[in-house]
Amino acid sequence: MKHLATLILALLVGLPLVGWAQSTDDNHPKFPSPYDSAHFSWRKPVPRNRLRPLRPDRPGTTESPFTVDAGHFQLETDLGRLINEPGSEEDPQKRTWHAAYALVKLGLSRKTDLQVELPFYAAQKQRPDDASEWENQRGFGDVAVRLKHNFLGDDQKGPLAASVIGFVRLPTGATGVSNARPEYGIVLPVDIEIGKTYNLEAQLETDLDYDPEEAQRYVRLMPSVALDRQFGEKLGLLVEGAFPWNSEQHRWHAQLNVAPTFNVTDNFQLDAGTHIALNGRTQREYFVGLTVRY
Repeated sequence: MKHLATLILALLVGLPLVGWAQSTDDNHPKFPSPYDSAHFSWRKPVPRNRLRPLRPDRPGTTESPFTVDAGHFQLETDLGRLINEPGSEEDPQKRTWHAAYALVKLGLSRKTDLQVELPFYAAQKQRPDDASEWENQRGFGDVAVRLKHNFLGDDQKGPLAASVIGFVRLPTGATGVSNARPEYGIVLPVDIEIGKTYNLEAQLETDLDYDPEEAQRYVRLMPSVALDRQFGEKLGLLVEGAFPWNSEQHRWHAQLNVAPTFNVTDNFQLDAGTHIALNGRTQREYFVGLTVRY
């Protein structure tokens, strides 16, 4: 396990440097976006000087409708994320720490990519409302397999883009961290380009989740809307509202998410941010992460 942890850490540290080196070593002039990649696939990658601008799903809840260019990999990861969930008479107070939560993507074709979510480490502690001691669990989380297909605006010729994402989350995690049953979901993200500096994004996510403590399934909805502002070529700011609801608690939550982004190179982006609770029973989050394409 020590050797595996060392290898994972080396990959997370080394991949951004690889992406940086690839972007700076390419001496060919870039073709203007959009490009025609209809004849490219995962076996015949798009040339690096014809890649579209980097459009990751992070850092917000609202995901991007754009896919990874055919034949290229993309790593999007939380280097660290702290989640504080307030308790109540019915629900325990929870604190969760995620480290090296990675989303690995492979562009399969012009409009489709395959994604695998690898939650390398999660530590969770919870405390019922009437207890003073914390219960602790930690370990590897539940792996998710996702498929994204863009059905509008993949060529970036117009202001509107839309896609559909389907996923299944498998109960691969450690006891106390895993949800113990497969979970399923579908996501519908939309992006509207407003001029050269603004993007309006919206999304509706519907999940069928499982509560291991109550031993029952429930439906979760997550509508969200975001405004992304670019300040030159390097700096961006995402401001987002997310409004989760589930059929277990039968109540809406509200979050205000704020996340600056920094484009180090064309293939390497850093981000950090917070999810601010707008009502009493909504979780608060703080995170830092990165995206690298190669």
